[in-house]
Amino acid sequence: MAPPVKQSCTPGRLRPRSWLTDEERTDANVITGHRYRAVIEARRQSLSDLLRRSAARFGDKTAVVDGDLSFSFAELDAAATSAAAALQRRGIVKGDRLALLARNCWQYAVLSFASARLGVLLVPINFMLTADEVAFILENCEPSAITADDGLCTMVEEALRLSGSNVKVRGWIGAGDPRPGWENVAQWTKCDHDLTEAIIEDDDPIRIMYTSGTEARPKGVMLSSRALIAQYVSAIVDGGMSKEDIDLRSMPLFHCAQLDCFLGPDIYLGATSIILPSPQPQAVLTAIETHGVTKFFAPPTVWISLLNTPAFASYNLSSLHKGYYEASAMPAEVLREIQNRLPDLKLWNFYGQTELSPVATILAPEDQRRQPGSAGKPVLNIETMIVDDDDNPVPPGTVGEIVHRSPRATLGYWKDPDKTQAAFANGWFHTGDLGVVSEDGLLSVVDRKKDMIRTGRENVASREVEEAVYLHPSVAEVAVFGIPHSKWVEAVAAVIVRKPSAQLTADELRRHCAQHLAGFKVPKRFFFFFFFFFTATLAKNPSRKILKRDLRARYAQPNE
Repeated sequence: MAPPVKQSCTPGRLRPRSWLTDEERTDANVITGHRYRAVIEARRQSLSDLLRRSAARFGDKTAVVDGDLSFSFAELDAAATSAAAALQRRGIVKGDRLALLARNCWQYAVLSFASARLGVLLVPINFMLTADEVAFILENCEPSAITADDGLCTMVEEALRLSGSNVKVRGWIGAGDPRPGWENVAQWTKCDHDLTEAIIEDDDPIRIMYTSGTEARPKGVMLSSRALIAQYVSAIVDGGMSKEDIDLRSMPLFHCAQLDCFLGPDIYLGATSIILPSPQPQAVLTAIETHGVTKFFAPPTVWISLLNTPAFASYNLSSLHKGYYEASAMPAEVLREIQNRLPDLKLWNFYGQTELSPVATILAPEDQRRQPGSAGKPVLNIETMIVDDDDNPVPPGTVGEIVHRSPRATLGYWKDPDKTQAAFANGWFHTGDLGVVSEDGLLSVVDRKKDMIRTGRENVASREVEEAVYLHPSVAEVAVFGIPHSKWVEAVAAVIVRKPSAQLTADELRRHCAQHLAGFKVPKRFFFFFFFFFTATLAKNPSRKILKRDLRARYAQPNE
């Protein structure tokens, strides 16, 4: 057994009782927060401990594969400890922030656990943001260290300049020699293990996840080990996960869905992760066939792109038994196509928010056909309720706001007590999503409050209109939202992506929708995009959520 890692003796930090001075030992009641330091040490359960324990259980088993490189659990654990020691030598301490901007890579996994070992708050940042947008986040979180991959360093340097951030350490991710002023993160993983490891308590913040900004400026969501570990247990139990899984992760790791619904639980369990830089359809299908992937997560837009790949049927996908989606409900027609073409695949729908670490409810495989489009039932470790505008619970069948209580909820928004207080009104986390629960307890997400279209005196849920449009065989993708209207104040509009070679007009779609929807729900305007080389052109963020904010801005002209 490896010797225990030496703990910090910095004044004010927790220390095992055996490290107390003679004077301190004379007092049998040396405690912190009414608990003995030695008890706190013995009961520790931080994010960092999960990797160490998996390394002890599955040392030689493959943990991560990234291209030609692979790491066993023992090697991944050693790399995380070395990287933590390297950061510590450079003056990074508990409570500091480490910003990370990188495409999917093995260094992401290492830095996630290295920062946790120090009690440093990891700040994953969307790598597709502009320098101005990154500067806003850097100015807000004030990192002491930043890491970025080679293709992003120029943008990051501009963001640092714009934000006025004075970082101590710049870590570079890539092949070859780093840029001037940057250090190679790969070299951090090869230093010795002389680490003074901080003790991380359950509710110490160890992560700041910035919201995707589909509605407004990103907010920094603070998460703790307690929240993340409770989340992992929920995902594992209700998501049907096991240590035998071979999981393919192609969605961005800066997003909590990929990082904490899948990578974290896989490392906790002892499952194997195959890393791809992006969800390019041919690369995804090839990886499934090559590695015998058993488990794959992607939002509906990516599943659609896979199904539209011309050579889909030529790949051997027989190993794939578990599929997951989120970001929006799977259109019923697409769900049926997946089930017809991959009959052995079980599907789970994960619904949640970054603020809940993130999954809140899951639609299980047995419920996919019974209530397609539903978000399912609350998972283990979470309590869900639908409330009216006064926070009173509403009966089944009544639309209201979705609220939750759970140990997995955020500690609050970084530097934003007012928004924190508003989000946790009356002791529940308020999601801003509108939903309805059926008599048998299945949740359906009706819409974001801001996505509910108010046309005349009627409310129209964009999701309902999208489902109707998807029934047309020539539609590959659709986004529905409200635009200004001189008569109705707001009118229903739809942006359409046609399937390859499809001929489709607005009049045809209008007639189609009229067969399935009340007249006031039928879009007043249709806008068309094309599929180019089987890639949808609708604006999306890197987690593949359609950015209706951008579409509204583009088509916001008054409509007669």
